[in-house]
Amino acid sequence: MAVIDYLKSNRERHLQELFAFLRIPSISAKSEYREQTRQAADWLVERMLEAGLQIAEVIPTAGHPIVIGEWRGAPEGAPTLLVYGHYDVQPPEPLEEWTSEPFEPEVRDGKIFARGSVDDKGQVYLHLKAVEAHIAANGKLPVNLVFVVEGEEEIGSPNLQSFLVENQERLRCDAVMISDTTMFAPDLPSVTIGLRGLAYMEIRVQGPETDLHSGSYGGAVVNPANALAKIIARLHDDHGRVAVPGFYDDVRDLTPEEREAVRALPFSDEEFRAGVNAPALGGEEGWSVLERLGARPTLDVNGLLSGYTGEGAKTVLPARAMAKVSMRLVPNQDHRDIEEKFIRYVREIAPAGVTVEVEALHGGQPWYADPKEPIFTSAARALEKAFGRAPVFTREGGSIPIVQAFQQIFSAPVVLLGFGLPGENAHAPNEWMSVDNYTRGAEAIAMLYDEL
Repeated sequence: MAVIDYLKSNRERHLQELFAFLRIPSISAKSEYREQTRQAADWLVERMLEAGLQIAEVIPTAGHPIVIGEWRGAPEGAPTLLVYGHYDVQPPEPLEEWTSEPFEPEVRDGKIFARGSVDDKGQVYLHLKAVEAHIAANGKLPVNLVFVVEGEEEIGSPNLQSFLVENQERLRCDAVMISDTTMFAPDLPSVTIGLRGLAYMEIRVQGPETDLHSGSYGGAVVNPANALAKIIARLHDDHGRVAVPGFYDDVRDLTPEEREAVRALPFSDEEFRAGVNAPALGGEEGWSVLERLGARPTLDVNGLLSGYTGEGAKTVLPARAMAKVSMRLVPNQDHRDIEEKFIRYVREIAPAGVTVEVEALHGGQPWYADPKEPIFTSAARALEKAFGRAPVFTREGGSIPIVQAFQQIFSAPVVLLGFGLPGENAHAPNEWMSVDNYTRGAEAIAMLYDEL
């Protein structure tokens, strides 16, 4: 196949281009990197035009710009595919934990170590190389193609949804493709068909006006830290279920067929436990570890703050206490409904003698795709050709709120086709992407265009 031959013969050049992309510290969260973030957008536009796209431009937003690339020369009746990704990256700190410089790519043991290698520059760029291969080998693409690559994914995509709505006609498509997820295991290609939603809350407990001496006031003044502990203790029952009334009312349970598909995945509870060095695993009774991770809703305390936490002893009765709490949601839960139920419940169980405030900080809807959609069949065939084995269909426990927005705005199926791997350290020091997955990922995408 001429397209695959082109990718193989240009493999080293394509890697070097990716390295140049990775050297740009496009850290969207830090204002001092605004110029470099814009530089990454400009760099990507140049590569899009070199690859053969008919249009490529940087479009300003209220924050970091969005890059648009288009090729619309496919035969009449051919589908239009929208490819979404992001060129911004997480801050690299703590720097002392990196084995090599975060913005100087280095290949070790078949892995590309650099910030953004897998999240998401490497996964975006392999799509562009698939485009280049088709145009170089055949002079055209078999489908119409639109790229939407933003620079604010790592800070919550504050300007993307309004941009999609405002440009809905220009970006109209038959399907959306996103590569910002992982394969289930090495050499096991995967199609993600579910993501959990999110309701992120903050609980603030106020007691006396200022910190007090615990000897002089303890036992008479209600301690906010103790009160918060009582609240947290009542967020779950003894079986690991979330105790918020109505929390499970709208949960779409797995079908017997879906549970069997989960059981068929190559997964070891003990290896998972050992991988995080936890004394034991836990969670909602009646469900397997994999089901708890991707298909069941959860509630977790993400942070606690109260009183004196420095070295030595200080006998203080704290004036206030705070907890961050996140709830991962599944179809058909709605984050707004869950937020209201959580606020109501915490207020009901709050002990007397303190003032409790609960605030919703961030939310996103869960997403689930029907794997029987034709594009999933096409994706499965392409992955099997590239990797030599049929893919598995999986759910991920994390949240990508913009996925649901794409599906609703364009009334089109969304396919999450990721080429990362477990343990790749996205968002952490020593982030990496497999060289083999980068190259075979480009081949799979090139084949997918033909399948479509």
